Amino acid sequence: MARRTHITIPERVGEAAEVNYGEPAVPDYGPLARDRIPTRTIAERDLQALITIDRRITGRDRSAYFESKLAEALHESDVRVSLLAERDGGPVGFIMARVEFGEFGRVEPTAVIDTIGVDPDYRDQGIGRALLSQLLVNLTTLRVERVRTEVDWHDGDLLAFLDHSGFEPSQRLCLIRAVDGVAEPPA
Repeated sequence: MARRTHITIPERVGEAAEVNYGEPAVPDYGPLARDRIPTRTIAERDLQALITIDRRITGRDRSAYFESKLAEALHESDVRVSLLAERDGGPVGFIMARVEFGEFGRVEPTAVIDTIGVDPDYRDQGIGRALLSQLLVNLTTLRVERVRTEVDWHDGDLLAFLDHSGFEPSQRLCLIRAVDGVAEPPA
């Protein structure tokens, strides 16, 4: 049997239960982050900006990593999905991703986010949301159904951002083993 919901009918004009369609609409949805912050496809000329932003975040020089990732994004992939956000006339954030059409015996288009970074001077301004939002729009047009990434368990800020963005732990278990010169796994 269906449960009935009690509906309150206002007795007078202006009561809280009354909906006034003559007033301006409640601003449920403001401009999306991707509408306020310009993003574009990453280009070769952006390499130094990526390295600089990453160095400001991590305190390390990962130039070789970014050279490799940029070459992969621009020359080894059929679909370019990596993005750069700009503000105040220059790059302030990036998201490097790729599309895979299957791995480990699964045939399903999946995007993998390799790296995301926002210049510390531009944090909490919607840069990361704009990049992720635009990436998801682009992936939808490519009919990609899932996005995955790996995060350091101790990177609380990134974990919180991804959680807030709708990411959740996957059903896959990532395994790792040190390569320590032992040719055979233990029995």
